[in-house]
Amino acid sequence: MPKPYSLPNYEEIFNLPYEQLSIDDFLESMRNKDIFKYRFKLIQAGGRLELESYPLWRESKYKAVRVKTGNETRKAQRDLNHANVRKHVSRLIHHNFDHTGIWCTFTYPKGQAPTDEKQAQRDIQNYCRRLRGHVKKSGQPPLKYIYVTEYVIDEATGRKHAHHHIIMNYNDRDTVESLWTKGGRTQARRLQPDDFGLEGLARYISKDATNTPNRKGKKNYATSKNIEKYKEVTSDHRLPGTNYKMSKKRVAELAKNENITRALLEEHYKNHKVMDDGIKVKFSRYVSGAYIYAKMLRKPTRARERRQE
Repeated sequence: MPKPYSLPNYEEIFNLPYEQLSIDDFLESMRNKDIFKYRFKLIQAGGRLELESYPLWRESKYKAVRVKTGNETRKAQRDLNHANVRKHVSRLIHHNFDHTGIWCTFTYPKGQAPTDEKQAQRDIQNYCRRLRGHVKKSGQPPLKYIYVTEYVIDEATGRKHAHHHIIMNYNDRDTVESLWTKGGRTQARRLQPDDFGLEGLARYISKDATNTPNRKGKKNYATSKNIEKYKEVTSDHRLPGTNYKMSKKRVAELAKNENITRALLEEHYKNHKVMDDGIKVKFSRYVSGAYIYAKMLRKPTRARERRQE
């Protein structure tokens, strides 16, 4: 009996929106006998849930797909790598921080920003060391943080200038700003989740998490050692965390109708609501089946709303 397999770059392979398919192409893709079954991955990051659904195919098709994609998808793979880093940072933010924390931006005086990446990293690392020592002496819970160093290229000179963004669980804004000793502008703000959680801030903070001028896409962020990893659960045939079975026919219904997907998820993940822009369906030129992605946010309770006021 053939073994089911999944391509490691399944997100890259599925890059065609549903709107680009004819009904015949859709039916042919979803009914293809090469689809062995569907796999479901649930990512839980704090109050946010993300669900991915993607097909597993029969083993015999693996080599053909690898050959077809080849060099054509190298740029797509680089773009996907960057997107995955940003997604990872966003998940860490949602899993570790809420309205009790703050986020800060630290800059340098005009003309004094380090152009050397190593120096910029030393600056923010030394800052975190000072703040960690202060927090420990004051008897507060251990400092937890994520920072991203962003580089802006001066078009006139070609020189890059650094500044830093940091999210933390310590909320004494005066102290946080005073411990940045490199001058420039300091700004500390309270974290304010909205109907999308911390999504807007997470996108802003992580937009340049791989934008390092000299390191070609290597990660440009760091975290404290006590940052907690978000949870991932994988299941075949079932929605993770539920007993609801998902047949290939049912997946085809979800791929075709966003309203069905939304209703199904909110029925089985009762404490969560699908975000307004939270459902994406993609298809592929190379393989059959559909990739479905959905993003959900925990519904607010009265107690949580009062705490955030």
